[in-house]
Amino acid sequence: MPASTESRIRHRDLNWLSFNERVLQESEDKINPLYERLKFLAIFSSNLDEYFRVRVSQLRQIKKVEKSIRKKLALRPNKFTKQILEDVKLQQHKFGEIFHDQIIPELAENGIFLIEAKDFNTQQTKTAKEYYKNKVAEFLKPEIIDLSSKSDLFLTNNVLYFAVTFADENKLGVVNIPTEDCGRFFEFNNNTITFLDDIIRKIIPVLFPKESVEGIFEIKMSRDAELYIEDEFDGVLAEKIYESLAQRTDGQATRLLYDAEMPEEIQKKLRKLLNLGKIDMMPGGQYHNFSDFFSFPDPTTNPDLHYKALAPIKHKVLANAENYFDVIKEKDQSLHFPFMSFNYVERFLEQAASDPDVESIKISLYRVADESKLTSSLLKAIEKGIKVTIFVEAKARFDEANNIDWGRKFEEKGANVIYSYPKIKVHSKIMLIKRLEGSKSKRYAYIGTGNFNSQTSKIYCDHAFFTADKRVTKELDRVFKVLEGKLIVPREKHLFISPFSTRRNFTKLVNNEIEFAQAGKKASIVAKMNSLEDEEMIELLYKASNAGVNIRLLIRGFTSLIPGVKGLSENIYITSIIDRFLEHGRIYLFENGGEEQIFFGSADWMSRNLDRRIEVITPVFDKDIAQEFKDILQIQLNDNVKARIQDEEESNRYVEKKKGEKAIRSQYEIYEYLKEKHK
Repeated sequence: MPASTESRIRHRDLNWLSFNERVLQESEDKINPLYERLKFLAIFSSNLDEYFRVRVSQLRQIKKVEKSIRKKLALRPNKFTKQILEDVKLQQHKFGEIFHDQIIPELAENGIFLIEAKDFNTQQTKTAKEYYKNKVAEFLKPEIIDLSSKSDLFLTNNVLYFAVTFADENKLGVVNIPTEDCGRFFEFNNNTITFLDDIIRKIIPVLFPKESVEGIFEIKMSRDAELYIEDEFDGVLAEKIYESLAQRTDGQATRLLYDAEMPEEIQKKLRKLLNLGKIDMMPGGQYHNFSDFFSFPDPTTNPDLHYKALAPIKHKVLANAENYFDVIKEKDQSLHFPFMSFNYVERFLEQAASDPDVESIKISLYRVADESKLTSSLLKAIEKGIKVTIFVEAKARFDEANNIDWGRKFEEKGANVIYSYPKIKVHSKIMLIKRLEGSKSKRYAYIGTGNFNSQTSKIYCDHAFFTADKRVTKELDRVFKVLEGKLIVPREKHLFISPFSTRRNFTKLVNNEIEFAQAGKKASIVAKMNSLEDEEMIELLYKASNAGVNIRLLIRGFTSLIPGVKGLSENIYITSIIDRFLEHGRIYLFENGGEEQIFFGSADWMSRNLDRRIEVITPVFDKDIAQEFKDILQIQLNDNVKARIQDEEESNRYVEKKKGEKAIRSQYEIYEYLKEKHK
């Protein structure tokens, strides 16, 4: 059995690149319509930008930590950063091949032409110059840097620039590409499209009339987003790390992406101006920021170039229910997004806000949407005198400002708004409504795996349910009391609540399976999650594998567990599904000696979800809903179209359809399954 930690535990950041490779695979999978493949290139690019801003930034910052602390944490940031950059270069080369050799020719086959500045004809050149003069010129900030006197340059994070070289080698030109103000693409007639970059490239000599332009190279800087060290480390070590990073400057560079055609001497000049090391330099193609392809225009409006719309499935109970409280009191009701509409959640809150018998509404908001039916209902409830308590997560990465703005709006109207605590995030997706029925208060709960956000519900695969079951609602009430500071420990018996009991309960469930296996009984675990990183859980799964427990995992993102290794994890098999929608649900199924137990909620098996976030995992008591969750899991386990195998070699091989076997593309199969179930 492998003994070293490194041979037992994969580095999460290296395996994350394996996940992003699966995204890249989707961009060349011709099952996907052409414009959807373009979007997968955009997703790959967007993912990579965030990865450098957050994960690679963290590795760079840890290099500054005292060596004794790094040793204690068993961190080797130099080694991992070097490996990351090598892997990213290979992926970006593949990205370029897909874009240039597949996507652009296929666009042309469909009568859509993406052209460069060098390909503009006389009329297009004239049109481009007019567009520049009328719409672009006012936003440009060309600058000439005298390299003999100026020694630094600041580039804004994620903004595109041109580095312009002149005959005078002591000068360097820098021009911003104002995509925020002008958009990224410009449409000529006859279905011909060009980048804003190329329109500016065409007129660069006009911007520097006194210079002889020799080269034009696109560049982009990635800067760190801010460290979230508490996501990885806690206690005294985290404090020591913070202290040792006192010298850290805000927004440190984590990557300069540059046109690989740029001469080496220009690369050196930029490195010096930007105070970068060789390791910070990342060669790329002629264009950067491919996330802009989310908005790539389709002048043909050809429906075959896009996914066909899936009509939302009407919930057979909630769709026709006049009063949600009555039907939920009678029986738990489940929802599955994006196959069903988020409108059911909005209608529930809308009914609560208009109901004279509702006494209080409590909700946790991790990522607050812009103005929506949900926020409007909360404001309406406050105005009607209902006691509204809203927990707003102020540290939801990249959504901090929006969340705080909404918190203030709710506060101003009279809600009891609670913000996140210094060392803990609230990641649970929960709502609790208290209603006076006769002389007693009745509680109604909503627990989900996705955010309260109608927009993301259309692209994220998530699960949720409404319940009035006292075993759930009573304990969920205690969760909110913990958030309100009225309780220190929630004292739960049925719910798994992080950081109080989730780890302990999952450990107990895995150990139960080990005992069943050792007793010669059938023992199995099926778990679906976004990511698996917690070393204690991984070691426990290795132990279970060696005891004979059959372990089947569905992990969309990264995993630090190494599956299929003889003597370590030979009974663990992992697949990952990347498809039209983003798999986001967490479901856990344990054989339990033939009396299966199924759970779902907001927590992955990551240390932060188990120990440093408020998370809620609920058992599914309703037999019909439990069967529904099991059926959905089984469909995904059987996927042989979009499932990739996560193996020891990180090969990302597609699961092969066996001869005579039905092709199962699980997201579409689940849609059909739910459509039949809700007839």
